[in-house]
Order: sequence, then C-alpha cells, then structure tokens
Amino acid sequence: MTSSVVLLLLDLSVRAWASHQHFHPHSIKIPGDITLGGLFPIHARGPHGLPCGELKKEKGIHRMEAMLYALDRINGDPALLPNVTLGARILDTCSRDTYALEQSLTFVQALIQKDTSDIRCSDGRPPLIRKPERVVAVIGASASSVSIMVANILRLFEIPQVSYASTAPELSDNNRYDFFSRVVPPDSYQAQAMLDIVKALGWNYVSTLASEGNYGESGVDAFVQISREAGGVCIAQSVKIPREPTDGEFDKIVNRLMETSNARGIIIFANEDDIKQVLEAAKRANLTGHFLFVGSDSWGAKSSPVMELEDVAEGAVTILPKRASIDRFDQYFMSRSLENNRRNIWFNEFWEDDFRCKLTRPGVEVEPDKKKCTGQEKIGHDSPYEQEGKVQFVIDAVYAVAYALHSMQQRLCGNQSDGGVCGAMDPVEGRSLLSYIRDVNFNGSAGTSVLFNENGDAPGRYDIFQFQMTNRSHPGYHVIGQWTNNLRLNVEEMQWSGGDKSLPDSICSLPCKPGERKKMVKGVPCCWHCELCDGYQYQVDQFTCEMCPADMRPVPNRTACRPTPIIKLEWKSPWALVPASLSMLGILATCTVVITFIRFNDTPIVRASGRELSYVLLTGIFLIYLITFLMIAEPGVVVCAFRRLLLGLGMAITYSAMLTKTNRIYRIFEQGKRSVTPPKFISPTSQLLITFVLVSVQVLGVFVWFAVVPPHTIVDYEELRPPNPDLARGILKCDMSDLSIICCLGYSIVLMVTCTVYAVKSRGVPETFNEAKPIGFAMYTTCIVWLAFVPIFFGTAQSTEKMFIQTATLTVSMTLSASVSLGMLYIPKVYVILFQPERNIQKRKRSFKVRRSTGCSVVVTSSSLLMLFIHQGVVQAAQLSHKSIKQNQNGKSKFEPDRTQ
Repeated sequence: MTSSVVLLLLDLSVRAWASHQHFHPHSIKIPGDITLGGLFPIHARGPHGLPCGELKKEKGIHRMEAMLYALDRINGDPALLPNVTLGARILDTCSRDTYALEQSLTFVQALIQKDTSDIRCSDGRPPLIRKPERVVAVIGASASSVSIMVANILRLFEIPQVSYASTAPELSDNNRYDFFSRVVPPDSYQAQAMLDIVKALGWNYVSTLASEGNYGESGVDAFVQISREAGGVCIAQSVKIPREPTDGEFDKIVNRLMETSNARGIIIFANEDDIKQVLEAAKRANLTGHFLFVGSDSWGAKSSPVMELEDVAEGAVTILPKRASIDRFDQYFMSRSLENNRRNIWFNEFWEDDFRCKLTRPGVEVEPDKKKCTGQEKIGHDSPYEQEGKVQFVIDAVYAVAYALHSMQQRLCGNQSDGGVCGAMDPVEGRSLLSYIRDVNFNGSAGTSVLFNENGDAPGRYDIFQFQMTNRSHPGYHVIGQWTNNLRLNVEEMQWSGGDKSLPDSICSLPCKPGERKKMVKGVPCCWHCELCDGYQYQVDQFTCEMCPADMRPVPNRTACRPTPIIKLEWKSPWALVPASLSMLGILATCTVVITFIRFNDTPIVRASGRELSYVLLTGIFLIYLITFLMIAEPGVVVCAFRRLLLGLGMAITYSAMLTKTNRIYRIFEQGKRSVTPPKFISPTSQLLITFVLVSVQVLGVFVWFAVVPPHTIVDYEELRPPNPDLARGILKCDMSDLSIICCLGYSIVLMVTCTVYAVKSRGVPETFNEAKPIGFAMYTTCIVWLAFVPIFFGTAQSTEKMFIQTATLTVSMTLSASVSLGMLYIPKVYVILFQPERNIQKRKRSFKVRRSTGCSVVVTSSSLLMLFIHQGVVQAAQLSHKSIKQNQNGKSKFEPDRTQ
C-alpha cells in the first residue's frame, strides 16, 4: 500500500472510533469465545448523499439470517469446536464500498496499537479502556466492489475474508487479494465451462453474440480472454446487440454471422428477449439447423426464449449454476418472530416491510393509513416467501471458517479434554487461519463439497443442458453433463437438428492430410491452408516440412523418410549385355590375330608389320576390350583400382605404338628428301623404347592419383534423383567423376590426335609402303567415333539413366576404336595369311624403273624395294640404287637386297 492509502485508512479508523464508540448502534453483536465479522447489504445505497437507503429483504436479511442460522447450528454441534462458542459482529454495508470500508474498520480496532500513556483520570489514575473484541475472520461481502475495497484493508491486518456472493474475476488475483476467499465460483468459470464445451465438441472457430450491457459484454470478454489464453479456439466475430435494436437489426446480425459461415458455433450472452429475436431472424433467413448455440445462464433452461422456435433452437447447449434450497433454513426463518429474534436489530424493519404494517413505539403515533403490526404474523403464511439464492453459500462460508478453526484447535490445542481456546490459539493468528481455511474440504449445506483452490476460489458447479426435440410435440431441456472445475459431458446423449447424433463442425479449416503442412492465415491461428510437402520433403510436424537426408527419400504419405534403394549396373541389363558382347567378340578377334601372328611369326607379312610393335599394339587393343568388363563389374576397391589403371592404359599403349609407327614413317621420308643419312631411332629397339616412354607417362599419372586419392567406392544419391522421389535411387559406383574419366582418357586422346596429325602428313607415301595408309584410315575413323562420344556422354548428364548410358557409351566407343584399329591394321593381314598364303612369300620378278634426268633407267623388283624400305630404310635403298646406276648407266642391271636384317 502506498503512503497516501495508509494515511487514508488511519483517518478513516479515527472517524470510525468516533462514530461507533463502544456500542456500535448499527451492528449486531453476538457474544462468543471467538468472534467472526459479517458484512451484508442490509440496506440499499442511499439517495442524495445518504449512506443507506431502503431495506433489502432477500439479499440483506435472508443472507444475514443465514449467518445467524449457521452460528446456531455450529454452537449446538458438540463435535465441531467443542467448548468453543462462535460469536459475531455483523455490519451493514448499505451496498456502498466506501461506507463498507468505514464500517469494516470496526474489525481491526483490536489490532491497532493505541498509546494511552498520556491519558489520566481526574484523580490521576490511568483510564480503564474496554478492549474491543478481536475479529478473527470476516464473512462477506456481497457485491464485488465492496469486497475489493474491504479486502484491501483486511489484508493489512491479516484478517481472512470469505465471501458468499462476490464473483468478479479480479478477486482471483492472489497477489493483490491474498487473504480473500469465496465459496461461490467466479464469473470466469462460466466462460471457462462454455469454452470446455466448445472444445469437447471439437470446435475451434466460433462467434460471440452479446447483449449490450455489463452482463453480456463482461461474459463475452471473459470468454474471449480465456479462449485466447488457452488457445485452440478462435473468435470469428464478436457481435453486440444494441440496447434498443432498430427494425431489421437482428436480420443484419444474422447476415453478419453468415459472413463467417464456417463458424457455426455461437457463444451467446444475452437476455431472453434478444435470444428469442435472434432465433426468429435465423428462421426468417432459412438458416434452421445452421447455427449451433451455446447459451449462458441467462438462457439456462427457460422455455420463453425458444417458444414456437423449437426447430431453430434444437441442439442449443446451455448452462445453469447448480443451486440448492436449504429446507432447514426455511424452517428456521419462517419460525422467526419479533419475540424470538431480538438479536437482529433490523428485524423490526424487515417485519414492517414484509407484512406492510407499522409497529407501535412508545411516544410515536402510527399514521392512520398504515396497518398496525400485531406481532402474530407468520412469515410465508401472511407474506410471500422464497429462499434467496445465495443462502446456501452464506452457510457454507460460515462453516468453512468453523472447520478451519476446528482444525487449528486440534493442531494447536491437542487432545485437551475440556476443549476450548487454549493458550496457543489465543489470539488466533490470521495468516495461520488463512492456511487452514484454504485446506478445508467438507460437504456443504447442499451436500456438495466446499473447498478452495490456490487463489481462494471455490470450484464452479454448473448443470449443462441441451434443448432436444425427441418429437415435435414434446421439446425440452435435457441434462447432458456437469461442470465442476472440469467438464463431464455425455456426448453420446446429445442430438442435433433433425435428431442427428453425429457431432456437427464449427471449424475454420479442415484438418490437413498426412504429408501436408499448415500454412497459417495471418491473424487467425485457427485458419490455415494445406500445402503438400513436395519433392524430397517430409512432414516434421503440422507446420513444417523438411528435406530428407541425402541418402533417404520420403515415404508415400510424406510423414517420414525411408532409405533410398541402392542400385548398380547389372550384367543382365541391356546396357551391359550389348557392350559386353561386343567386347567379347573383340577379345576373340584379338586373340585370333595374336595366335595367327605367333603361328606365322617369321612370314614376310608378319615381319613387314613390325612384329615387336604389333604385339604391343595388340596388347593395348586387348586391354581396351577388357576394360568393358571392369566398367560393368560391381564396384569395389580392387575393381575401382583396376578401372583407374586400365581405363586409359589400353588406349595409351595402342596409340603410343601407332604414334611411334607414324612418326617413324614420317621421319624416314622427310629425311630422305633432304639427305641420304638415315634418321635416328628407327630400329625396333628404339621404337619399343619410345613406346614405353609414352606409356609410362599414363602409368605415372595413375599412380600419382592413387597416392593422392586412394581408390574407393561411393553411393551417389544425386545422379539418379528425379523430381519424383519414388524413382530415386542411390548408385554404387567408383569414386570417378565425369571429369576424372575425361582426364584419365585425356592423355590417350592427345596421343590419338597426334597420331592422326602424323597420319595426315604421311598420306603421300607410296601405296606399296607398309601401313601408312591403313593407320591413317584407322585414325580418321577413331576421331569420328570419339567426336560422337563427347556429346552423347555429356548430353546425358541430366538423364535418369545417366550412369547406364554413359557407361555403355564409353565402353562401346572404346570397343569401336579398338575394333577400328584391329580391323584396319590386322584383319587384312590375317586374311591373307590364312586364306591367301601364296601372297605371303617373297616376290622377285616384279620390277619398276628408276629414271634419271639423262633418260637412263634402272629396273628393280618392287618386292625387293619394299623389304628394303622396311628393314633398312629409305637411305640404304637410295645408296644401293645410286651404286647400281653408276655401274651400268646404259643398260639394265638387277640386284638382290640383303635380307639378313
């Protein structure tokens, strides 16, 4: 409390002492060992500045008498607070918060320390000041505004307060009103009960409809606040019914509610007349059965709002607080008279008001038009009587404090035989008593349990009804559940428009299917659009889609991920059968050539082909055919290592040998044009050495690759990852990318291109000179094959069968290039060797003329010159021809070349 509030309270306390003095003429004093305070609205708020007005019979006298009745029963019960009498100090609040605050200072007088050291009687003795009774707890007040005001001062002096009628949600704040408790449920519980009903029915999108005024607007505000805090229910619209609606106003309201037609559930806090007109407007709009009403206690189980509108109201769910009439209190109250109820200082006033008579008083004349009270009137017989609705709660509030004191007595006083208030319990400590009050749990006057939660609130108790039409002639309300801090709803007993048993919907958006995520509508958390988790995404939760790991793909309903199948090139696949078949034929052809050359190793054709380089070249061709099977085989460390080694080695051997041959031919003829001196490095040994050096470059590069990146296998999940994840596959392959394959073949392609260049330069050699022309044709064809390979290999990079196409293209291209070399260079020779052996001999008779500028000529056999060119070279042939010309310038001369080389 701030200093200004404290000063105000002190000022009020001084004024209270002055006004009440010792006798408290406006309060009831019931003597007892322990005193309880009571606050009741005996009178209404006074007019024109007066504190009090007319008497309030039901909310004032009935409730106050309920406290007296409860005290009588407690004091007469030997099992409850044995040998302890409960007294009371009961005050009138006059339904005004400030007046109630002033009155309630009476309760704290005993707790205020008064300094009397400077006060003396006339004879010098200290005065005898009667100590006011100590109030240990206060029952009340009624109105929430009064309870709020009183609670602020009672908490300063730690006096517990138990209200029987204050229902404002604000009083549930245990930080501000920590000594306040109540045996009635707060208004927020009704809204909570309605929210629980909505959730139990599976609705998440509703509208609210309220009559303008405190009841309707406060109820809707509580529902909106609770639904926002709890989540799960969204308010489509909050519509207010004006105090004085114009013509057509309710039709406009219904049309506005239809703007959000998915929100079929309508939470309605309205008076009876407004409810009826809403139902009429819905019927005029032909919306019978569309709206699903959940009505507050103003609708309850009343028949007037639904009369002649039963078909529109069918299925409406309403709630009504659970109350009970206390028969024993009726007996007690109707037995009260002027003689036996003198303790109630306001009872005379009640008597006059209830029986509409006037009591005679000494010295006071009764007005002629007023009836005199005889004192023999009977309540309920000579006047109408109906028990006020909060009587039950007043009795329960008094009993709650009594049970708390009883527990405190048992704890502090032990098993004293005489009972009573022991020393440990005198005085009663307020904070300790509060803890006992919060712990009570007993059956109240209506047979229901009385207890408090951590905020001092009693559990809410409501009956839940549904307006059902079992047939059109007997509509009615049926109890379908209860609400006591939690909902008990018999959904199976509910029925809706037309007697339908299935629960209707009141939702903004339908639930998303598996594999779909919710895309929320901004500002409306219950509305969303469903979006499919596409591609390789799966549904993590209802709002999120995420990509599956690289080695996985989503299951068909996209709620999880599953491993991606791993495939490899199978031998039975057409992509493997065709290249393997071609390579097998090539290997057979190569073996045939090798066997033929070995068998006829010393024949002229084999010798003229350059046996050493021929075997090297055939080895390269064989390796080219062999690589096809390594490319198709299941990848492993050994297979991957041999792929790296042999992929470029076969071509490097083949084209190194062919390059050496073409280079040798080119150098011989170029040297022969300039000089008779033979070129260097044209012997078979030199040719083999050159070929080995060229091949070693390829081998060295591969071994460097081995050292930097050891061969291993990988599973490539990106190569075969089409838009449809069901077709996704992981490919088991060696760690050789497209670039590494091209680099591996790059050196061989350089050799091939260089060989082609030399073949072009050597195209002018004589037809009879060995293999220059076949090598040229082989290289031209090979270049065409590899030019076709490049676009096919890289053009299939985005294909779903990339691995199969590229593997087949590579192996077929290599097979074709090897077959071209084999076919152009060796198949014709094998054909001659095997099928035309007569041509595989030395030819001596055939000659040609060498003419000089002088007109003379020399005739030399062509076969001799051919062998001469192959084994001794152009230079030696030129020297021999020059020598023969000198010996026989005018005639013809024949000679035989040396065949020993």
